[in-house]
Order: sequence, then structure tokens, then C-alpha cells
Amino acid sequence: MVLDKLGSSLKETLSKIAKSLFVDDTLINELIKDIQRSLLQSDVNVQLVFNLTNKIKQRIKEEKTPPAITQKEHLINIVYEELVNFVGRDKIEINLDQKPFKIMFIGLYGSGKTSSIAKVAKYYSKRGFKVANLGLDVHRPAAMDQLEQLSKEINIPYFVDKKEKDPKKIYREFEKELNKYDLILIDTAGRDALSEDLITEITNLNNLIKPQERLLVISADIGQAAQKQAEAFHNSCNITGVFLTKVDGTGKGGGAITACASTKAPIKFIGIGEKPEDIEVFNPKGFISRLLGMGDLELLLEKAKDALNEDKVEDMGKKILKGDFNFIDLYEQMEAMNKMGSLHKILDLIPGLGNVKIPKEMLNVQEEKLKKWKFILQSMSKGELEDPEILTASRIERIARGSGTEVSEVRELLKQYRNSKKMMKLMKGQDPEKLMKKFQTKMKF
Repeated sequence: MVLDKLGSSLKETLSKIAKSLFVDDTLINELIKDIQRSLLQSDVNVQLVFNLTNKIKQRIKEEKTPPAITQKEHLINIVYEELVNFVGRDKIEINLDQKPFKIMFIGLYGSGKTSSIAKVAKYYSKRGFKVANLGLDVHRPAAMDQLEQLSKEINIPYFVDKKEKDPKKIYREFEKELNKYDLILIDTAGRDALSEDLITEITNLNNLIKPQERLLVISADIGQAAQKQAEAFHNSCNITGVFLTKVDGTGKGGGAITACASTKAPIKFIGIGEKPEDIEVFNPKGFISRLLGMGDLELLLEKAKDALNEDKVEDMGKKILKGDFNFIDLYEQMEAMNKMGSLHKILDLIPGLGNVKIPKEMLNVQEEKLKKWKFILQSMSKGELEDPEILTASRIERIARGSGTEVSEVRELLKQYRNSKKMMKLMKGQDPEKLMKKFQTKMKF
């Protein structure tokens, strides 16, 4: 994943602090050099790196350690806070306070504008907004077709005119119809490189449409060229935010962060995969927390809510409190896990587990196991799902044959179910807040 190297490097730096016997000038200078090296290797602008590390060093020298924490914890907290400030400080969500609310997407070819539109469209439609997509990229031959295909895939209305070559005429053609929607997402033209005619077209469209948001779509693998692009687009239409794409790739990512810092435009969304649901509202605190291996509980809970409807969450909560749990509940949990993303991504969100170096091969084995368990559950009768304790040796053999698995794999699933149920009985009657406080205490450095 993008910034993986940066994250690994920063985790090693924090680990060095945690293991040190005491904090002195040698440790502080080593810490500053490690952070500088990590950021520069990730393509972050040199001047921005020095500004950041000077702030960290100044705070370490000037601030007194609060009485409730140790000097090492204070040092780690300063690094965390300044990195959060560096990538944006606060989560800035788009507030759809006007109708129709218009978001114009701009960027070069290959940045992922059209697929980003599909992600944003699905995100807001799931939250009850009436969304429509508008295609104004008249230069790239497949642009209108791609917008049409993606819109159909997520069941979102779309407006395109494949014959017209003037984007302003297309907008005027559909303007009245678009006024019926809560949110309009507008795909604009790109180029292979920045050019005067592209900037002119974007400027003219911006003046005509007057969108409330102008999102620059930047690929996380763009490198140092990002700053120049961002500044040129910013001068043409005053970009209000950035959609950072290909965050699941292998790019360094620092160039895109530099672009945001140079234009003062906050990152508002990040794309974390190819599917329409692979989108996150950018939260600087959670993002840096994950980079440092501290997890992101807020995002984990949000993903869980998206994966399960509220009624199911409430029902599951009641069953946990009663210690009542069967294979149907287990199946629904597995379905929800599948919707939340890969096991690797979920573990990154759990506090404390981001620092645990679990081999990818092991995670892949676990995901394969979950798939097999799903086949096993699908091969069971309703009675067996509702009451797993009725599973005899002959029933287990029948289920194994029906699911194309081994008897040992069916027994392993049954063992997992019994362990889960035992854990829930242990939790029965416990105060969830006290359990959470105990968990957080164990997660401290």
C-alpha cells in the first residue's frame, strides 16, 4: 500500500523511542534525522520536511512533559500531532447544504477522475442523497462510455451527450433536469500533460457551472510533479479539496501530500481500491494513527455500520449480551467482514495490531479459510445453522462432501464457533466501557 515504507520507517522510529532508557539530545537528533529520511524517501518536498522537523524539535525542546504521561510518551505524542497537522489537522467533510450541490472533478489523464466520481456517487447515495453524474469530458474517446458504464453498475442516473464537442453546451442541455437532484458530480476533461487549452476549458466551465466544490484528483504515485500540477489547477479554478487515488498501490505518496500542502487544499477523500465502495473520507488523525501502527477505531466502526444495517447491529448486540449465538450469526459476521475489506486492511484499523508484523502469506491463508467456512455454512440445513450442537459425525461428513472440503475443516469451524460462544458468555454482564478502557490501557506504548 502507498506510504507503507513511510509507515514502516516511522513505526521503527517510535519503537526506538519506546525502547530507549531515557530521552536526551542524541535520541532527539536521531529521531529528527529518521523522520527527515523517511519523508524525503517518500517524495515529500525538502522545504516542507525541514519545516515539519524544525517544529517537532522546537516543541520537544520547549514543552514540559505533562504530569499524567512519561517523557517518552510525550515525545511520541508530539511526533503524532505534528504529522497530523502536516497532512491536514482536521477531518473536513463536504456538507451538502445547497440543492443541487455541484462537485467538479479535475485532473490529468490516468489520475482516476471517472472512477472517483463513481466512488463519491455511491458514498452519498448510500446516505440517502439523490445523486446524478454528468459527463463533460469531450476529448477522451472512452470517457463518456466509462462514466455511463460505472453509473449503471452502481445504479446512479447519468447525463452524457456523445455527439456534442462543446462541454458548455452539454451542461446547458441538461441543466434544468439536473436541478431535480441533491448532488451533481461533474466529470471534466483531462490531458496527458498540463496545457493552456486545458486550463482555459476548466476556467470557463468553473465560471459557468459555479460548483460549490472543485476536487483535484491526484494519483498517489505521481511523485514531485504533483506540486506543479496542483498549483496550475488551483490558479485556474481555486481547488477546494483533493481526492487522492491509488492509495492501495505501491507509490510513495509524498508528492501528492506536498501538492496539498502547497495549495492549502485539504485531502477530502482517498481511494483505497478499484471497487466503487473503496473510498474513505480522509481523516488526518486516523490516517497518521494507522501509519504509526496505532489503528483507527473510528473508521473501523464506520465500516462496520456500512457493512451491517443498524437493525442487525442492534440484534447482534443483544445476542452477545445474552451469550446467545449460532451459525447464522457467524455467517452474517463473515458476510460483514467481506464487505469491510481484506483482513489485512481491517487489522490495520485495530489499535495495537498495526505494529504486529503478520506475514501476508498467513493473512492470505486466513482469508482462504474464511471462504471455505462460508461454503461449509452454505452446505448446512436450517436446523444445523440454528443449532450447531446437533452436528453428529455423519452430519459433518455430509457437510464436508457437500461443500467440497475436508471433515477436519468442518470440525475446525465448529471449534471456532464454540470458542466464540464461550468468549461471549465470558463477556455477558460486563460493562462495555470498562472493557474498552482495559483494552486501550494495554495498547499504550
